[in-house]
Order: sequence, then structure tokens, then C-alpha cells
Amino acid sequence: MSDGTGISGVRQIAVSVSDLDAALTFYRDTLGLTFLFAAEPSLAFLAAGDVRLMLTAATDEHPAGTSSVVYFSVADVDTAYDTVLARGGTSERGPRLTARMPDHELWIAFVRDPDRNLIGLMEERRPGEPQ
Repeated sequence: MSDGTGISGVRQIAVSVSDLDAALTFYRDTLGLTFLFAAEPSLAFLAAGDVRLMLTAATDEHPAGTSSVVYFSVADVDTAYDTVLARGGTSERGPRLTARMPDHELWIAFVRDPDRNLIGLMEERRPGEPQ
């Protein structure tokens, strides 16, 4: 809950891409996100749980490959990482333990999209849960 602004969470993330078709193929087919709709010729929208991902054609003001890191929550980081690589994704870093919290461990792997935007695959492993 926000402190007076009404902000309650992230609804949409925009990623600038140089080739909308290649990016759509990566996010839909390689990562497995659900395609929602396209607003031709320069926008495509996908669902990642409750968050929309907006792929937008790069401009001089927003060049491709310069976005913030997008982290996707996954149930099993090892399986997700292997699946993305098997589907043609590019590895940046394999799954690693990033932090130990009181109630879980944070595991993250990184891949790159066709414009070299960094994509995080993040699992919160809880004690006693199967991996």
C-alpha cells in the first residue's frame, strides 16, 4: 500500500526494442508470456501475471537495449533458465543464490532479449518446499 499516492503495485512495464517482431517472438515464445494485443505498428502487449509488458519500437529518446532490468517470478529458476536457453534465449548468468532471508532464499538467473536487455528470472525458495 502506498503512502498517500494511491500506488498499489506495478501494472505495466515498457521495454524499448529495435525489432518488434523479434522481441514479440522472444517474450511470447521463448519466455512463454501470454500475448494480449498489438497496437500497430509499434506496440505489443503481453501478460506476466498481473503485470503487462509493453514492447515499444525504439526511438532516439528511448533506444533499444537501455531499459531497466525486468525480473520475472518463476516457480523453479533452474527449470525456467534451462527452458529459456533451450528455446533460443541467451545466457547472461546461470541460477545463483543471491540472498538468504529469514523465511526464504532468493535465487536469480539472467538472460538477454534480442536487444540485449537484461531479464531476471527470480525464485523465492522456502524451506521445506520441493525444488
